[in-house]
Amino acid sequence: MPIPARAGVGLKPEHYEIILSSNPDIGWFEVHPENYMSAGGANHHYLGKIRERYPLSLHGVGLSLGSASGLRADQLKALKMLVDRYNPSLVSEHLSWSQFGPNALNDLLPVPYTEEALQVFSNNIDQTQNFLQRQILIENPSSYFQLDYSSYAEWDFLVALAKTSGAGILLDVNNIYVSAANHGFDAENYIKNIPPELVGEIHLAGHSVQQVTGGKILIDDHGSAVIPKVWSLYEHALEHIGNRPTLIEWDANIPEWSRLYDEAKIADRRLLERSTVYS
Repeated sequence: MPIPARAGVGLKPEHYEIILSSNPDIGWFEVHPENYMSAGGANHHYLGKIRERYPLSLHGVGLSLGSASGLRADQLKALKMLVDRYNPSLVSEHLSWSQFGPNALNDLLPVPYTEEALQVFSNNIDQTQNFLQRQILIENPSSYFQLDYSSYAEWDFLVALAKTSGAGILLDVNNIYVSAANHGFDAENYIKNIPPELVGEIHLAGHSVQQVTGGKILIDDHGSAVIPKVWSLYEHALEHIGNRPTLIEWDANIPEWSRLYDEAKIADRRLLERSTVYS
């Protein structure tokens, strides 16, 4: 069941029952594998039933591909068991790190964009792809500060990493918007520098605005609807890249299913409009 160039949503336990009873016309679902690394239970019961009807993507948050200490064998093995069990169409992770040796942090931390970091990421991605026996996608992060000793712009680092490792890119348009607002770079220029053939998936989400000393900062919190400016940036991305599977992320303040489904239908309409124009 390949994932179509349609909208999907993150699958939440709050929505299991209504999805199974209503069979919504939606392209696909995505889950965080870390929530399904037990052997059984209700989550697997429902995920198995939904997987029978819809394509699935696994979007990891725990591999810590930027860790210089290497990957945890138990984490990689648990991910492989899920991949073998559910045969997802896409598997993805983040351009970040979250652990050093046995110590794990509950966050997706930034890395300096240097040759050394590029080699660390490449080695860890190579190990992951060989172990899983499949390509993975790497997602660009949202960021709230920049490291002044980086030798690459983020978009150049991401492209170099994809080309070096053979991974694809998961382009998170909201993250680009958030980081561009926080750091003052051109979001459209970021997208322009991503080769379309490297992009396998797009993410959209809501964000919050927090007031800080001297101004404001945007936080990628996945707790609200996609704002109009991010929808506009998404359309710019589609113009450059073409239609891709597009996920609506809503991980906090989770709404009723109908609200989340409506958000996915907005993305579907924009994908369809572009297909109609270019057909």
